[in-house]
Amino acid sequence: MAKKVAVIGAGVSGLTSLKCCVDEGLEPTCFERTEDIGGLWRFKENVEDGRASIYQSVISNTSKEMTCFSDFPMPEDFPNFLHNSKLLEYFRIFAKKFDLLKYIQFQTTVLSVKKRPDFSSSGQWEVVTESNGKEQRAVFDAVMVCSGHHILPHIPLESFPGIERFKGQYFHSRQYKHPEGFEGKHILVIGIGNSASDIAVELSKKAAQVFISTRHGSWVMSRISEDGYPWDMIFHTRFSSMLRNVLPRTILKRMMDQQMNQWFNHKNYGLEPQNKYLMKEPVLNDDLPSRILYGAIKVKSRVKELTETSAIFEDGTVEENIDIIVFATGYTFSFPFLEESLVKVEDNMVSLYRYIFPPHLAKSTLACIGLIQPLGSIFPTVELQARWVTRVFKGLCTLPSERTMMADIIKRNEKRIDLFGKSQSQTLQTNYIDYLDELASEIGAKPDFLSFLLKDPKLAVKLYFGPCNSYQYRLVGPGRWEGARHAIFTQKQRILKPLTTRALRESSNFSLSFLLKILGLLAAVVAFFFQLQWF
Repeated sequence: MAKKVAVIGAGVSGLTSLKCCVDEGLEPTCFERTEDIGGLWRFKENVEDGRASIYQSVISNTSKEMTCFSDFPMPEDFPNFLHNSKLLEYFRIFAKKFDLLKYIQFQTTVLSVKKRPDFSSSGQWEVVTESNGKEQRAVFDAVMVCSGHHILPHIPLESFPGIERFKGQYFHSRQYKHPEGFEGKHILVIGIGNSASDIAVELSKKAAQVFISTRHGSWVMSRISEDGYPWDMIFHTRFSSMLRNVLPRTILKRMMDQQMNQWFNHKNYGLEPQNKYLMKEPVLNDDLPSRILYGAIKVKSRVKELTETSAIFEDGTVEENIDIIVFATGYTFSFPFLEESLVKVEDNMVSLYRYIFPPHLAKSTLACIGLIQPLGSIFPTVELQARWVTRVFKGLCTLPSERTMMADIIKRNEKRIDLFGKSQSQTLQTNYIDYLDELASEIGAKPDFLSFLLKDPKLAVKLYFGPCNSYQYRLVGPGRWEGARHAIFTQKQRILKPLTTRALRESSNFSLSFLLKILGLLAAVVAFFFQLQWF
């Protein structure tokens, strides 16, 4: 008899968890509190309690070839970086293709998830839900928590003396939807993450002046990289990852300095990170430097104090007549339907084995999917998490002892602090390819480079020096997809398809360059024979 699995949430983590359950022959039921799929990526004009909220103009920071699920490439005519509405369209195509909607109970809120009295032997859970005012109880063999971590806004008002005197308006970036209504205002944006930068840039086109306040600065990257290819297609390769792992930190810092400052000198723009040794997530924004160059955005240091109408900064400067403050200061997370003893959130951190499993349970039948912030796309990350979790639920993969798991959690946290720092925004940060490979190794889906080098050298070169996208984890092992190799070799075609919308004539430069090469070769031959005459 198939094991019954409760999936909480129908966003990106929930959808891929449903598919993985079905692939493994499990019987899933997904509980989604809203009326539709999409989670974070489904824009709504109004902010709703208990649901992630985005602004209308949000575009993905990772490209479609690095973002798509491993056995379902995005349509080739989709743009390389997608507006939230386009990503939602992809989710709908995905859900329809794999017939996932039939497993989802919409407008159903999970009230509690509790161990059954015989949990130590059965590993079962009692899940209480509410829909249309009616409560229901059901027993499940396992639970996948896919509710996300962009719901509870973090506004550290205690760090802003004088906020109680401020006469203007202030709100969290979660409340922001579009720039209308901010015309002619003087706006202060607190933070330097992706949301802060996006909002500051958008508002600067309507407002009288925008200031962006940062404590530590940040590297800023364009989505466009070498030869116009998406940044993550160039950045996330196994070769590059290997270099970042083996080179001394001082050399890495110098390389990072050089790479990040190729576009513009961050120091000149007041954006240079305070601690350049940390591998913090860079900001992806194509417009921020130009808006600073125009003077539409001014970069400021940390806010020291607020008055009724002005902001006093750490460097002693003052900006008067501030109308609005936007706190782009991140999120905290919690699981109100879980007992604290199951997943305890402390200082915006949780102790989970590989960011997924509570280590102290007698049976490994509870998993958190997507409670992570990789230096890369979240889509392939949560998919591999779900592929591993469902095989653990089936008994095909086993977890180590509680002692071993706790030791791994401590070691991983120490490494995280060393690489990314102690900031609250970095508590879920992890290296991208290293983490994907760890998960893939658990299920036998990590590609063996040496093996491919012997039997398929052309593919091996692509695997090691090309983009490390999700298709690589469908070449071998359980869930192997016949189309994976073809998807790897045709990704350039899908990248260029939405760009080549203007038909161009074949350039005659090729024939000219070919002629020059022939003439050059003839000249070399003549010179060679001429030289022989001197001997």
